[in-house]
Amino acid sequence: MKKQNLITLMLLALAMLAGNFAVAQKEKSVMVGGAAMYPSKNIIENAVNSKDHTTLVAAVKAAGLVETLQTKGPFTVFAPTNAAFDKLPKGTIETLLKPENKKLLQAILTYHVVPGKLDEMILTKLIKESNGKAVLKTVSGGILSVGMKGKYFYITDEKGESAKITLADVYQSNGVIHVIDAVLTPKE
Repeated sequence: MKKQNLITLMLLALAMLAGNFAVAQKEKSVMVGGAAMYPSKNIIENAVNSKDHTTLVAAVKAAGLVETLQTKGPFTVFAPTNAAFDKLPKGTIETLLKPENKKLLQAILTYHVVPGKLDEMILTKLIKESNGKAVLKTVSGGILSVGMKGKYFYITDEKGESAKITLADVYQSNGVIHVIDAVLTPKE
């Protein structure tokens, strides 16, 4: 009886693993920061697993934007890596994460978010329609411009600083993420 139960349990476990494997194979994931990003999960559910975005996730939590980025959206998020945040002047992150700077942090983070699901194909179309530079209005009300240099997309903020999209089209259930190599900042 024990042997039969053990065999049944093993078969059940194998069936569950095969089912999970089939779901993972059916769902095209992209690796970001050493973790698979699944299109069936929302922006937050995926971002928390990326080792390259721990600073961004901490900032989103400190700004109280977790619930917003879990809603239906859709959103296009230009997601700076930890290395992008490291380029900021020393002490900037620590200062922004303080509770008294929550509004400023929210403004900076929502400046990286555009309403809609703007993948690489749509960005290319917008750039062509705009003679080389597409203008995007962010959730914070600011403006970003998108252009191409060679095969790469560049996002330019209101101060004229640019970030390169290093990984495009990381699809989420509520939008798309484009990984960028710099932090964008609004004019004010």
